[in-house]
Amino acid sequence: MKIKSVSINNRKKSVEITTRKGILSFPFARLRVKPTAHDKITAIYVDPELGRRAVTYRLASGQEDSVHIDAFLDYNRDPEFLRKITVHKLSLEAANAMKASGLSKHEVVRRLKTSPSQLYRLLDPTNYRKSIDEMLRLLTVLGCKVEWSIVKQAA
Repeated sequence: MKIKSVSINNRKKSVEITTRKGILSFPFARLRVKPTAHDKITAIYVDPELGRRAVTYRLASGQEDSVHIDAFLDYNRDPEFLRKITVHKLSLEAANAMKASGLSKHEVVRRLKTSPSQLYRLLDPTNYRKSIDEMLRLLTVLGCKVEWSIVKQAA
C-alpha cells in the first residue's frame, strides 16, 4: 500500500496520511523526533526514496525523521495489517521448525497431502496469500504446538 498524501492536523496534534483505504492518523506523541511549541514541523512530505511507503518530516531545529506506513497501520489497528504480521511470524516459525524437524520436504508434502510448490509458498515469509489455517496445519505436521493468547491492550 502506498501513501497518496500527507498533512498535519495541529488541532488533533497528529500526522494524517491518505491511502486507498482512507485517512489514517498518527499522534505527535508517538513520533521519535517530537515537535514542541517552539520546535514545530516545518516540512512534511511523502518520501519517494522510501517507495511512497513513508513520510518524512523536518522540525524548525533542522531535525528530520521518517515514519513508515506500518506505524500508521499498527497504531490504527488495521485488521489486514495484523493478519499479515501474524502470517509472517508463522512463516518464519515454520521455516525454523522445518530445519529443526529433520523431516525431508518430500515427507512434509506427503503428510500435508499437497504439492511441493504449495509447501514453498507456505514457507515463504514474503507471500501473504495463505491462510492462518494452512500455516497451523504445516506447523502441526512439523511437530509444533501453537498457543494463542488474547491480551487486552490499553487504550
